[in-house]
Amino acid sequence: MSHPRETGTRLDPRWDANGLITAIATNATSGELLMVAHMNADALAATLATGEAHYWSRSRSELWHKGATSGHIQRVIEMRIDCDQDALWLKVEPAGPACHTGQRSCFYRRVEEGGLILDVNVNGN
Repeated sequence: MSHPRETGTRLDPRWDANGLITAIATNATSGELLMVAHMNADALAATLATGEAHYWSRSRSELWHKGATSGHIQRVIEMRIDCDQDALWLKVEPAGPACHTGQRSCFYRRVEEGGLILDVNVNGN
């Protein structure tokens, strides 16, 4: 039997025990996976209010406006939530790299044979 959260039209995020929901950001134009982060209720509210991605930094325990210090803002073009409302998908227009390392995507390495290989198709080299 379906739950209203799964079939209804009301935004009703299912927060985890820490009050967080997983947020996946992709490039709205290319579809490239940029990053995976987390949002709390404040980050989601700020994202909805401003149209720019806000996340919850688990390492710093603070609200994080993506690009506030680097200038690499992520303008949200579309936001989707999965069927049971415990994961968000943000299609964004990035104003620079998504990764704090300077890479366009946080997923710039492939796992092969137990090691990591730099993916030149992602990092632009």
